[in-house]
Amino acid sequence: MPAQQAAPAAAGVVPGIEVLLHDSLSLIRGKRVGLITNQSGRDRQGRSDIDLLYHAPGVKLVALFAPEHGIRGTAEAGARIASDTDAATGVPIYSLYGAVRAPTPAMLDGVDVLVYDIQDAGARFYTFVWTMALSADAAGRAHKPFVVLDRPDPIRGDRVEGGVLDPAYRSFVGEYPVALRYGLTPGELLRYLAGTGQVHADVHVIPMHGWRRAMWYDQTGIPWVQPSPNLRSMDALVLYPGMVFFEGTNLSEGRGTEAPFQLVGAAWLTDAGAIARELNGMHLGGVRFDSTSRTIDAGQKWGGQTIPMLHVSVTDRDRVQPVAVAAYMLQVIRRMHTLEFRWALPHMDELAGSDALRKAIDAGTVAGLLPRLDAQSRAFRRDAAKYRLYR
Repeated sequence: MPAQQAAPAAAGVVPGIEVLLHDSLSLIRGKRVGLITNQSGRDRQGRSDIDLLYHAPGVKLVALFAPEHGIRGTAEAGARIASDTDAATGVPIYSLYGAVRAPTPAMLDGVDVLVYDIQDAGARFYTFVWTMALSADAAGRAHKPFVVLDRPDPIRGDRVEGGVLDPAYRSFVGEYPVALRYGLTPGELLRYLAGTGQVHADVHVIPMHGWRRAMWYDQTGIPWVQPSPNLRSMDALVLYPGMVFFEGTNLSEGRGTEAPFQLVGAAWLTDAGAIARELNGMHLGGVRFDSTSRTIDAGQKWGGQTIPMLHVSVTDRDRVQPVAVAAYMLQVIRRMHTLEFRWALPHMDELAGSDALRKAIDAGTVAGLLPRLDAQSRAFRRDAAKYRLYR
């Protein structure tokens, strides 16, 4: 996995799927299993959960459930996923990103236990954790246990930022009031949601062995498999919790280039060099801004056009605060392009979790808003602490 700095020697983190197969298989042995996964659900040897559970002794894999981007993770963001059949096993695949966002009673009728294993991005608007939460709720209503095979928070589990979702802005990019960068693994997040009564389910988490909260993903020793098409590097993961806000504007967020969430631009951003100089003068921690240009792939914002862009380089990932970085970028661009800049609503507010960030950017008061978001994040961190499984 590309990164802007050398990672330490692998720490030998063991993902939940391997822990399940090694010492917790009794939890699903003799059961008909439904599996929610995609191509990121693998052991460290690269073997897929689908194959591992299909061949596990005493386990009957009877249903697969596909999240956003599909069971193989190749569909673009927002593309509806059709139900299908797995070619290798013949097991039916039910889409959870089409007509429904959680398994229906009919889908669960022949299932005894629902198992979830997908690599997360650590940000509230990355929809896999909401597929997990809604599916756990559906399993609870059907009186069936829900098992999470845990995986790392790839951007560290000791960093929380971005403020907490206002329930008035609930959507599939934010189903429950949690911090934007929540600092929890998928298993911990579901424990929090169940423990606070927001999700009603019989939750079982198979924890990793060896993971520590201060780890970045490339320090775990687990090979990286892109969970979605546009999270291609460690730098993209570091910046993603802020740079995704550009989805809520008429600027490109870098989709259709080689570096989504590191490149942003528009045909009218002809002063990208001046904007980069102003942003560099703000001395935002751990990043550098440069002007450049790219030809955007067809089918994306500004597709087929060569446009000026800003490139964000990560120089010290331990100092980066991605929400602040993106907020200040948007504030400068908004001020310098009042006529050209446009918000995409309600998407921007859904991504941010309220209208507060958008209004602060419009008013040029981002510096005043960020401490309030930090206070919300600290409160969430305190509330979630009792549901943590790792130090």
